[in-house]
Amino acid sequence: MVRTAKKAAASARGKTTTRAARTAYRKHAAFGGRMVILGLGSITQGVLPLILRHIDIKPSQITVISAEDRGGLPELARYGVAFIRKRLTHDNLRPTLDKRIARGDFLVNLSVEVSSTALIEFCQEKGALYIDTCIEPWPGGYTDPDLTVSHRSNYALRERAMALREKFSGGPTAVIAHGANPGLVSHFVKRALLNVARDTGLKVARPATRRAWGELARDLGVKVIHIAERDTQVSSRPKAVGEFVNTWSIDGFVSEGSQPAEMGWGTHEKALPPDGARHEFGCDAAIYLNRPGLLTRVRTWTPKEGPFHGFIITHNESISIADYFTLRDGATAVYRPTVHYAYHPCDQAIMSMHEIAGKNLSQQKRQRLIVEEITAGIDELGVLLMGHKKGAYWYGSQLSIAEARKLAPYNNATSLQVCAPVLSGIVWALENPHAGIVEADEMDFERNLEICMPYLGPVVGRYSDWTPVQGRGLLFPEPLDRDDPWQFGNFRVV
Repeated sequence: MVRTAKKAAASARGKTTTRAARTAYRKHAAFGGRMVILGLGSITQGVLPLILRHIDIKPSQITVISAEDRGGLPELARYGVAFIRKRLTHDNLRPTLDKRIARGDFLVNLSVEVSSTALIEFCQEKGALYIDTCIEPWPGGYTDPDLTVSHRSNYALRERAMALREKFSGGPTAVIAHGANPGLVSHFVKRALLNVARDTGLKVARPATRRAWGELARDLGVKVIHIAERDTQVSSRPKAVGEFVNTWSIDGFVSEGSQPAEMGWGTHEKALPPDGARHEFGCDAAIYLNRPGLLTRVRTWTPKEGPFHGFIITHNESISIADYFTLRDGATAVYRPTVHYAYHPCDQAIMSMHEIAGKNLSQQKRQRLIVEEITAGIDELGVLLMGHKKGAYWYGSQLSIAEARKLAPYNNATSLQVCAPVLSGIVWALENPHAGIVEADEMDFERNLEICMPYLGPVVGRYSDWTPVQGRGLLFPEPLDRDDPWQFGNFRVV
């Protein structure tokens, strides 16, 4: 998309930004190899037009492999992209990909139930680039009752992926977990920190190291970071009994909602929650609750919605952000914020969750992904930084369905917020092809935001005096520590 230097600078400073779609689009990179996209769900359908818009690549270079087409075959035919209907398994993954991926090619993993670590290892050995939007296990990895709760967690999945770094040090770039969240929100956090520093009078240059970012968060007094999201998109067609309705991958949502509620665990926290536990391996930046995220509500805040109840759906960014900003004195963590997702999906998804909860997380047989039938609403997705001098600061995207439809085809507001950072992650990997295995927190946040901004609608920063204890204990007594409203125990249980 054509953008002036002045407009790009405004975006980088975090000012409100909104743009209409244009007929001429900026090419961010050129790619001469083969690109294989795994999966043909809403994100593949939504990101394909963006790839062809902004990367100098021919449709004949792209192949999509998926067990199901999810209604996307007409789009592939329209663009001239090849399709192979095949379910990848532990046994056929390498034979299937061997002849389609070689050195310098690119594997874009937008699938479910295909092991991310298996794909990363394959690409590292082949010398191919890689990106995914979450760290996915083989089937059963989320819900196998023979696994401990800890080993069904996103923490465990991340540890297994990060363990590959030493084995493949200096290998081709593999961008791990880079969609909206995880992914884009990590870039939002860095921009938000610099905005709060500016607004509180803390003079600081853009940090150049991981430790410097941690010191900035500590010096600002940030104790808690919510990934606070409220989806208000609605369809005119009501949810039916025995049907799960959502604005993005239903299989993905139910899978991660069935995992334990997880959060990065701050050094300011006084005690573990009653059903909380630490993992006995890895970086120790996070804890989990012995309950599914689909059933765990928390209080949070966004500018348009105000206070609301969200769900602690486990996500990689809850762990990666907390880990990235950890400061240590030797082996001892001396600063780390508490970080977790606080998600209110669209109202029809809430009804679907209520139904599935009553059936012990047994998923409905029928699914309905709503895109074209959405009549109104926005997806308000951002990061809420709390504990600093100005109280709470939310920074993020307020993309409406109306604007999403103007900006890109085959998208709703939720999917476009994912597709934009998938695009930026691909571009960043092409520009940095030898970075090895990386997470969003380690990437250039300004470059990624520059690419994403045209597709995010209004991107705003708003301050609030809201705290998780505000207005509580009026009708019924509650054990609240009002001297430390950011302690996790104050707002864990709704």
